[in-house]
Amino acid sequence: MAKAEATVEELVSKIERGELRLPEMQRRYVWRSTRVRDLLDSLYRGYPSGAILIWETDEPVPEQAFAVGQQANPYAKTQLLLDGQQRLTSLSSVIRGEPVQVNGRQRPIELLFNLEHPDQLSVITEVDDNSTDAADEPVDVNDDGEDPSDDEADATEDELQKRFDRMTFVVATRKLEQLPQWVKVSEVFKIDSDAPFLQQAGVKGFDDERYQKYSQRLARLRGIRKYVYRMDVLERTLSYDEVTEIFVRVNSLGAKLRSSDLALAQITAKWRGSLNVFQAFQADCTKDGFEIDLGLHLKNLVAHATGQSRFLTVSNLTLDALRSGWDDGCRGMEFAINFLRSNAGITSPALLASPFLLISLGFYGAQRSYKLAAAEEKGLRRWVLLANAKGRYSRGSSETLLDQDLKTLRDGGGFQELLDRLRTQVGRLDVTPEELEGRNQRSALFKTMFLAFRAADARDWRSNLVIALSHVGNAHQLQFHHIFPKAVLKSTATTRETDDIANLAFISGKANRKISAKEPALYFPEVQKANGEQPFQSQCIPTDPEVLAIERYKAFLAERRRLIAERLNTFLGSSEGTASP
Repeated sequence: MAKAEATVEELVSKIERGELRLPEMQRRYVWRSTRVRDLLDSLYRGYPSGAILIWETDEPVPEQAFAVGQQANPYAKTQLLLDGQQRLTSLSSVIRGEPVQVNGRQRPIELLFNLEHPDQLSVITEVDDNSTDAADEPVDVNDDGEDPSDDEADATEDELQKRFDRMTFVVATRKLEQLPQWVKVSEVFKIDSDAPFLQQAGVKGFDDERYQKYSQRLARLRGIRKYVYRMDVLERTLSYDEVTEIFVRVNSLGAKLRSSDLALAQITAKWRGSLNVFQAFQADCTKDGFEIDLGLHLKNLVAHATGQSRFLTVSNLTLDALRSGWDDGCRGMEFAINFLRSNAGITSPALLASPFLLISLGFYGAQRSYKLAAAEEKGLRRWVLLANAKGRYSRGSSETLLDQDLKTLRDGGGFQELLDRLRTQVGRLDVTPEELEGRNQRSALFKTMFLAFRAADARDWRSNLVIALSHVGNAHQLQFHHIFPKAVLKSTATTRETDDIANLAFISGKANRKISAKEPALYFPEVQKANGEQPFQSQCIPTDPEVLAIERYKAFLAERRRLIAERLNTFLGSSEGTASP
């Protein structure tokens, strides 16, 4: 294996000219803007940033497109990037000022550079663990217009600004862009003159004490283009199969890729051109409203090919077994999506506690040759809703639980056996008020609460549109609203109590903004005057004036939990009652 070196500038140019390409075995671009921010910060400070692994070959190899634009390569010889795609794609996007292609959409990577950053590194970089194959995602609605996953949501504006002031790079916000000391990173790379950035910062001449400091920092930022990466170059004599094995081993040792990414490399080594097949079906599912990670489609393939979900056996599958497993998996996935959408009312993967439910549901259909009697359809629907509400695949090892259900179905079991296994896991299949206590918008029960309210004809308090995730337009897009607004509870309740799902309702963005920080006792009468009690009854919201006073907030939560539990049990078809065991 040869050793070489190349600057960031040279590598970015190779990508742009099409001389450095991606083999089919590579995963897609997945980095978030915060990861790019941290990479820029490391390069700016001259910290180590890993090596680049390249294979130079004359062999025709299946390729895939970079997430940034490339020219056609007129030469037969191509260098294939095996390790370093996330870093080089990010750098190419930022330095060239071009967006990246993510899940079929163009997304710019917009970073800002702080001309007034401290000389010493004072902020610890966040660690983002992307090692899991499937993550539980919150219902895709906004919390009073804010990102519910944002850890900084409860910080004050002054606290956030002080934190940003200690940072060198940040992901751009409209507010920070207006501040004179923050400059757009891509703009700095586009031009070599410092004048526009110094003028923006208010530097009017050479005698300004900031002139030299800012100029040096801008030069240091542009110097990232000269950062040198060490490259390991694999011999041209290696075969594609050998290179695939090296790719898998390198990434397994560093645990940099998810198991599904390594499985993709092994599958595409045997089944050339399969990535296009996988991505085409993935795109079809997205058009149908189910945007699903490619790794889940591969796990589905393995489940239908082997009867279990783990990728450990994928290297032993023959080409025919891979093709057959994929075809069967596609039919299973189509059945699962159709059943969820039409029979269970689950119209988006955002309403699933775990996407693994798609695999088990599709496998169920395949085991029955997609022929269900009326009683079985009803029982299967009940299992789907209960497994989703109870977070079947979110308790313990997701793959172990999925394999248990696949084995149950392989052994001839049906919905009753699946329900029995679920009951063994969670203890009881009904929902108690106590089970709702302390749950927030990330809970599986929150997703089921949305489904139950929609089934009860819950409507927006302003437009009277039935609540749905698919509404278009900022005025109508669904948000979850704090019935007792955060500002009202700031001095009387903890953050956990404020964000309890018993304090959340589903309304439109416009209705949410109109209510703003009003107390329930003030805005409830207005809603009742226009629409009567239906908006509150459909979402199990008590309207007794006694529980609408701020000092009675805990009593309000207790009463609404009782009402929600009753509604959920009716919706889920639970028959065990709502009393505590």
